[in-house]
Amino acid sequence: MSDPTPRPDTATADRQTREPPKKLEILNGARRVFRAEGFAGASMGQIAQAAGVSKGTLYVYFDSKEDLFRELVVADKRDTAERLSHLEEDGIDVDRALQRFGESFVAMLTAPEHIALIRMVIGAADKLPDAGRAFYEVGPAYGIKRLAAYLERQVEAGKLAIDEDMERAAAQFLNLCQGDLAKSRLFCGGEQPGPEEIKATVESAVRLFMRAYQPRNTRAEG
Repeated sequence: MSDPTPRPDTATADRQTREPPKKLEILNGARRVFRAEGFAGASMGQIAQAAGVSKGTLYVYFDSKEDLFRELVVADKRDTAERLSHLEEDGIDVDRALQRFGESFVAMLTAPEHIALIRMVIGAADKLPDAGRAFYEVGPAYGIKRLAAYLERQVEAGKLAIDEDMERAAAQFLNLCQGDLAKSRLFCGGEQPGPEEIKATVESAVRLFMRAYQPRNTRAEG
């Protein structure tokens, strides 16, 4: 049976084979500096030192600190979104597919590196609102569209009955899956929730979602 959980980290591997090694070194160094210092506190000199390159080399690949920050944010979020956008459909019930997807989604969302990325983007939002918009488009918006396409196929197959905007339904499911797990990590810190806590939260989300959108004849039988 095929597994509907996100694919392995092939997106990152593919990008690493496409990008020049020196550029990847710069992005890796910039990630460390931006996370430690924030956008406002980071300097191109610090980034060059962290990447082990000269400032002149930085400007070969990036016009400015702003340009470097935007590309880093978009690249990191795109890698995550592509890994999480895959849902297998053959031979598996919708509720089970959503459960697996939801657990992987919440585990990613609450991972330390992702929390750090969100904080980094929020910290720069006033100065670089376009970076925030790009983050949203390649991350949350992309994931919603891909999940909405999956839900649409399940409606066509008679497995779901969604009479409203499909992207709204997809966003509802993703928000239900998060519960308070992501916000508590984002604002309060602490440890990442464990698999059992994530599983229980997503199970509740799947139950609520399926009660709202299961076919009417199934509701009557239940």
